[in-house]
Amino acid sequence: MLQLPLVVTAHIDVLLLVLSALSLWTRLSHLSSPRAVVFDEVYYGQFVSLYMKRVFFVDDSGPVLGHMILALGAYLGGFDGNFAWNRIGAEYPSGVCVWSLRLIPAICGALCVPLGYLLTLELHCSHLSALGAAVLLLLENSLIVQSRFMLLESVLIFFLLLALYSYLRFHNGVHSPTLRYAWLLLCGVCCGAAVGVKYTGVFSYLLLLGVASLHTWNLIGDRTVSHVSHRMFQRINKVLTNQRRADSCVCMCVQLSVCVQCVCRAVCLLLVPVLLYVFWFYIHLSLLKHSGPHDQLMSPAFQSSLQGGLSRITRGQPMEVAYGSQVTLRSSASQPMPCWLNSHRANYPIRYENGRGSSHQQQVACSPSKDVNNWWIIKDPHRRGLTVDRPPRPVRHGDVIQLVHGTTSRLLNSHDVAAPISPQAQEVSGFVDFNVSMTAQDLWRLDIANREAESESWKSISSEIRLIHVNTSAGLKLSGSALPAWGFHLMEVVAEKHFRADAVSFFWTVEEHRYWTTEGPAGADGGSQLEDKQTHRSVSFWTKFTELQRKMLTVKQEETEHKYSSTPLEWITMETNIAYWMDKSSNAQIHLIGNPVSWGVANLSLLAYHIIVSVYLVRRRRGFRDLTEAAWQHFVCVGCVCVGGWMMNVLPFLLMEKTLFLYHYLPALTHLHLLTPALLEHTHNHLLSSLTHQRALRVCAAVALLLILCSYWFFSPLTYGCPELSANQLQVLRWRNSWDFLLRRQ
Repeated sequence: MLQLPLVVTAHIDVLLLVLSALSLWTRLSHLSSPRAVVFDEVYYGQFVSLYMKRVFFVDDSGPVLGHMILALGAYLGGFDGNFAWNRIGAEYPSGVCVWSLRLIPAICGALCVPLGYLLTLELHCSHLSALGAAVLLLLENSLIVQSRFMLLESVLIFFLLLALYSYLRFHNGVHSPTLRYAWLLLCGVCCGAAVGVKYTGVFSYLLLLGVASLHTWNLIGDRTVSHVSHRMFQRINKVLTNQRRADSCVCMCVQLSVCVQCVCRAVCLLLVPVLLYVFWFYIHLSLLKHSGPHDQLMSPAFQSSLQGGLSRITRGQPMEVAYGSQVTLRSSASQPMPCWLNSHRANYPIRYENGRGSSHQQQVACSPSKDVNNWWIIKDPHRRGLTVDRPPRPVRHGDVIQLVHGTTSRLLNSHDVAAPISPQAQEVSGFVDFNVSMTAQDLWRLDIANREAESESWKSISSEIRLIHVNTSAGLKLSGSALPAWGFHLMEVVAEKHFRADAVSFFWTVEEHRYWTTEGPAGADGGSQLEDKQTHRSVSFWTKFTELQRKMLTVKQEETEHKYSSTPLEWITMETNIAYWMDKSSNAQIHLIGNPVSWGVANLSLLAYHIIVSVYLVRRRRGFRDLTEAAWQHFVCVGCVCVGGWMMNVLPFLLMEKTLFLYHYLPALTHLHLLTPALLEHTHNHLLSSLTHQRALRVCAAVALLLILCSYWFFSPLTYGCPELSANQLQVLRWRNSWDFLLRRQ
């Protein structure tokens, strides 16, 4: 029966609510200002527009979840994608809801402040330390700037902090097992989301996996009985009167309980992030159905699965390649631009610039443009005809064929003559009989690399083939080198004897294909085309997913030096800044620049922690125990989360050769802001025994906090872009000569 009255008891942390409100105010106030494209909004905005139009794209710099989150904000604001993201500072049209475009990153950035408060509490620090950590995050100018625009760092930091907080809730939890593992599941979800936003999220994910592995190893060695098993043992003891049988069942239950916990941790922290990472791409590929600017990076099979583009050209074309088929052959290795096997009415020079001689036969190369010279006819060496039979005779794996160039009728040929740019390989040419005792060597054996059976037929779009020269056993290959001016700067094609079975430079795919029943130049209009009702096999999600991953990891845009690029060592000392925006008619401007005082305090905390932990370790080695075991474990835990998080988000960048910017340091800086109050609390409670010293530390902490607040206010015009500052005021803010501020000429 329902008992009255119904009573609901709630515990509200007023401090947490106040911090959340202040964080929302600092991140969301005047969010639409400026109404212009700010720094990397010009980069991410292009992908948002493509999402709105459902056009396929490839971003080699990161995964897709971050783009989808930004696109969600644009969708909620009614953005249709019709905006040219061509320059920083371009004004948004009146119909674009700028507030909506920037809303989700701002909310994520605002939630990082209360998350820092809760995370510090889960590290078993006091509420005062938690307040200090939250205030440091609240007043960090660089975090505010990065949160207020259509950028991804605030989203990444939000998921990283939530993952750490969820794991610590699980580890420290005294709740029911169901609730504890719900926190662990949330941790896995956040890890998958962090990696899905930016690949740099992997660094913190690996840190969390390391901490979880250590805890799991300790669990395996823990012989105490869990709460769940204890109730089970009581039931066993009631049922089994024989003590020996009861003890045996108890041991089995302990082992089962530990095994189940380990499996649950592995599922939540390993399997769930991987599945989510795949799921983000499933949504991505499901949404983007239309052909776009990055189609050429993908294989013909992938392109044919998109609406428009290549699928429009290849719609209704025959699937099986037959003798007499007219085809274009695309190299699978041509990146970042595609190229097709090509020949033309030009011969190799008799002698090259270095004095080596050539066959002086017709040039064969790989052309990045589609034209009639890309067409070839598949010929049966035992027949003279160049048309398709009725019914067509399919070409199968292992068949020996000839390839006749469509417009010049030259046979694809190779011989023991050095290639023009790659002399270690053989020259490939269109055979010209100069009557100089150089016979034709124009037979090629078809090798279908992705065949499912030995007798499989050659299929357009889907079959990846190798052409093996019968006389020399060399494979037709795109060398990757460009020919000189005499070769029209096309890509060199060679035949190479030594090759790996998985070398993609030897793979070719039939892209355009038709059956022709009348003699005539291949690729030309006119003539009689044989109808074929065969349809192509659909491309599975896993095929598209693996190809997209391979392209994202291997296709890199050319790295260029940027005016505001920097190195990790410059981040630590804050020697650099980034000009995000400047007003067209005044000195109002926005810079990614940190709070100098809090930045300095963070560096001092990092240095102090290393000194203190070094002293502790030396003294413990000598047999001195300055801390209780519980205090020592707490100090180590703080170091693993905060110092370890800083190291995992800085050290990998020291090994990278890519262009780096100051915003790459923000996840590491967040960990240092969590370290500072925890280290002050440890110093107050364990290192300072004198009441006078403790009071002095409190005064110093209060003064530092006041200076941080003043520094935040002092640099806020560069954070929010208002009020406008004069040239003299900007010079006052230039605390370091390396900072680059913009001054408009009067």
